[in-house]
Amino acid sequence: MTDDRAAAETAARSGRATTTQRFVLWIAILGSFVAFLDGTIVNVALPAISDELGGGITTQQWVVDAYLITLGALILVAGSVSDAYGRVLVLRIGLIGFGIASIAIAAAPTAEFLIVARGVQGAAGAFLVPSSLALITSNFTGAAQSRAIGIWTAMTTSAMIVGPLIGGVLVDLASWRLAFLINVLPIGATLVLLARGGFRDTRHPGASIDWLGAALCTLGLGGMVYALIEQPNLGWASPAIWLPLVVGAALFAAFLLRQRSVRSPILPLDLFRVRNFWTGNVATAFIYAALALNGLVVVVYLQEGAGLPATLAGLASLPMTVLMIVFSSRVGTLAGVWGPRLFMTVGPLLMGGGALLLLTVGTDFAYWWQVLPSMIVMGAGLALTVAPLTSAILGAISTERSGIASAVNNAVARVAGLVAIALLATIVGGELDLDGFHRAAIVTAALMIAGGITSFLGIRNPPRPAHAGPTDATPGS
Repeated sequence: MTDDRAAAETAARSGRATTTQRFVLWIAILGSFVAFLDGTIVNVALPAISDELGGGITTQQWVVDAYLITLGALILVAGSVSDAYGRVLVLRIGLIGFGIASIAIAAAPTAEFLIVARGVQGAAGAFLVPSSLALITSNFTGAAQSRAIGIWTAMTTSAMIVGPLIGGVLVDLASWRLAFLINVLPIGATLVLLARGGFRDTRHPGASIDWLGAALCTLGLGGMVYALIEQPNLGWASPAIWLPLVVGAALFAAFLLRQRSVRSPILPLDLFRVRNFWTGNVATAFIYAALALNGLVVVVYLQEGAGLPATLAGLASLPMTVLMIVFSSRVGTLAGVWGPRLFMTVGPLLMGGGALLLLTVGTDFAYWWQVLPSMIVMGAGLALTVAPLTSAILGAISTERSGIASAVNNAVARVAGLVAIALLATIVGGELDLDGFHRAAIVTAALMIAGGITSFLGIRNPPRPAHAGPTDATPGS
């Protein structure tokens, strides 16, 4: 046992964190905060970006999806990269890469340049959250670890509040470009803490990385998403659409086939034999596709359709975020007693109802009567859903595989959002006017309801702790 690990266990027994642990916690918080902050800022900045660089709704889709393609594909391989090269080194590379990409985005002369930089930023971001969590789990034990993860969750979730506010203010008073430069501040602080922390990195010499699988996944997703985004402009008959779609689908199929035989798969397919795991991930796909669609459509329409400034448009969904932050931990406790099935059913259905309330938005816009009720209802549904969903998925898999299970679920959520945004032009009918906004609300509601029905039919409550068996559920149970 290393000296650091022994110190961590001593601190866990005493209830006090060591100096190294405090450094680790702040590094994990700031490193992840960067990725969460950027995700909330970008939606607020989309109208200003397309106004300056051109491209309309297609540019807006690519600005979001270029990031999600590389993030969703590479987040699966991040764990094995951290094991092979060390978590601190990988986190440092991710931070530097994210910072350089952020500066490139802020200086982008064209939409095409910005989109490429967003792809690089997504690749760097893929290593921030997994590496941050890995630092916590390797430096904290027992109750101290649970507390550290709780603090990490609360602090990083706060990015959902400050992101739209900071982004909106910068867009309104200065430039959307400064909204991306704001990332440089927490990145710089994290790099300083990494240099002063004084803790040793850990590597596993036997770890292997499936780079070919990662390439197949990235290129496959990229080809299919390109076809879905550009199809409304070129039509299905164009070789520039059906060829990338076919090649992308073939590459992604090759990726899945490779995962069945490769020694260290980045997507272990055997996990999907566990009922709550695969059902929970199907529900995740529906729910997070709906959240991604709703998050982009609401903030963009409130600026372009309702005429709100970026700051107010970014703050429109604040009630939803606050409700989730306030009640998620309490719901998680109740789900531990009653089981996740009820919450995973009622929560998405409630969010579906909240999405339908957006149909009240009309030409005579009034936030307080047309949008706020939807945000409150959706926030209540989100608070009921998130913690039980995570608990159901990770609780179905043995503890030693929880890292890869979490990465898979995270990737499913990102790819679901990626596909939803890629289909945006098709969903809204080519233009995000009032009719397109209503169509998006109906699709959002349908996806949420599908997530609730999937949970009701597929999720099984685990046995009571007193009678619980092994952590890893029996396949197909």
